[in-house]
Amino acid sequence: MLAEQLACVRRKAPLVHSITNYVTANDCANILLACGASPIMADDPGEAEEVTSLAAGLVLNLGTLDQRKLSAMLLSGKRANALGLPVVLDPVGAGASSMRTASALRVLSEVRCAVIRGNMSEIRTLAIGAGHTRGVDAGAADRVTERSLAEALAFVKSFAAKTGAVVAVTGSIDLVTDGRRAFCVRGGHPMMGRITGAGCMLSALTGAFAAANPQSLLEAAAAAVCAMDLCGEKAAARVTPPDGSGSFRTYLLDAVYNLTPEELERGANYELR
Repeated sequence: MLAEQLACVRRKAPLVHSITNYVTANDCANILLACGASPIMADDPGEAEEVTSLAAGLVLNLGTLDQRKLSAMLLSGKRANALGLPVVLDPVGAGASSMRTASALRVLSEVRCAVIRGNMSEIRTLAIGAGHTRGVDAGAADRVTERSLAEALAFVKSFAAKTGAVVAVTGSIDLVTDGRRAFCVRGGHPMMGRITGAGCMLSALTGAFAAANPQSLLEAAAAAVCAMDLCGEKAAARVTPPDGSGSFRTYLLDAVYNLTPEELERGANYELR
């Protein structure tokens, strides 16, 4: 099931327009190239719509937000909707400031999003107006654990049904749902939290999978999450002294580049609920 999602990315090589943040733009572009897609990044309102028209998918990442970038996101999102292109929203840090929260909610209200990917604090903020955001990271009270899994899954399913989007909540246990079916994904490695942009890279990866598989968005988003977790594990296994987080980051890109559809199908650790 997941193998075909990656195979489609490699076969179609979709052009993904990413309006992302300057902290992680290079990593997002590189992970798109590593998975077989092609990146383009244009955040000026004067060309954002036109560039979106060239692409197969759009990723909107609120990481380093300003009004100019927000305008470009809204213009691009509406153009993508008009063209029937999947839009992935990453509401980075929603809940950390009133401007950031209001901007995320505005994008959500004005742009039809195919996939919303964030941590639980960001998703709670979009759903109910409050989470336990700690900077751009999820607060401890919002983390999904085995004990809180059933409650968290019901909440995320409800939000997905309300928005009509596939919602991917990532953390120690990842939840990906369209409101009816859900993938509970276990995997990854703690070192993924020691580099900046792992979540942003996952959103870019999700954009590539969605662009290549627009008719199976739930499976596409789940495949992207599983691929990232699996590649995080493969990267960590290569880290030896005196390697550190810098080497891990490189190994992570290498793992995405070398991942085969068969390895993804075999190594993905998920259950359907």
